[in-house]
Amino acid sequence: MAHPTQLGFQDAASPVMEELLHFHDHALMIVFLISTFVLYIILAMVSTKLTNKLILDSQEIEVVWTVLPAIILVLIALPSLRILYLMDELNDPHLTIKAMGHQWYWSYEYTDYENLGFDAYMVPTQDLTPGQFRLLETDHRVVIPMESPTRVLISAEDVLHSWAVPSLGVKMDAIPGRLNQTTFMVFRPGMHYGQCSEICGANHSFMPIVIEAVPLEHFENWSALMLEDA
Repeated sequence: MAHPTQLGFQDAASPVMEELLHFHDHALMIVFLISTFVLYIILAMVSTKLTNKLILDSQEIEVVWTVLPAIILVLIALPSLRILYLMDELNDPHLTIKAMGHQWYWSYEYTDYENLGFDAYMVPTQDLTPGQFRLLETDHRVVIPMESPTRVLISAEDVLHSWAVPSLGVKMDAIPGRLNQTTFMVFRPGMHYGQCSEICGANHSFMPIVIEAVPLEHFENWSALMLEDA
């Protein structure tokens, strides 16, 4: 989860988020180089005779400021297309979960199991126990097996919502009457927190998402207990 005074992204917990972090650093370095180069040109034009008409009308300069941006766009486009390919639909996920947005809570259904589903409400501040986080904890957590491809089908019952978990690199809109989907795979155990990222009404900031990644045998035990309770 995020920490006080944190400036960068959360630690990656999925391969896609790792790629997004690398792409962010890559694009940021390109922006830094462009900014430095433009600043240098501005200072040089102010302090030297680069404003000479023969220099500004040079064909070589026109070629450079046409070709150079094209090269920069290619350097940005190629890694971004690679990430889009990695985020593409999974053909054979190990687990499928349906997430439905409501005002103002999430309901989940494990479609591979019969009668395995629950609503997830935010835990009020007065009910929090030591170690839980205000505005981020829910009464039911979405438990998934780690190192297993997971597909989430996302929709909404009333208004627009958005199912987002930053550490997993996941953000997908929940639209009434439309079924969107996203896929991810968590490679380390632990808790991963998210929130609705669409302004969906008065209690928009009170519908958090909690993903708990556990080893496969623990997930099987949890699902068996949930089915018994159902």
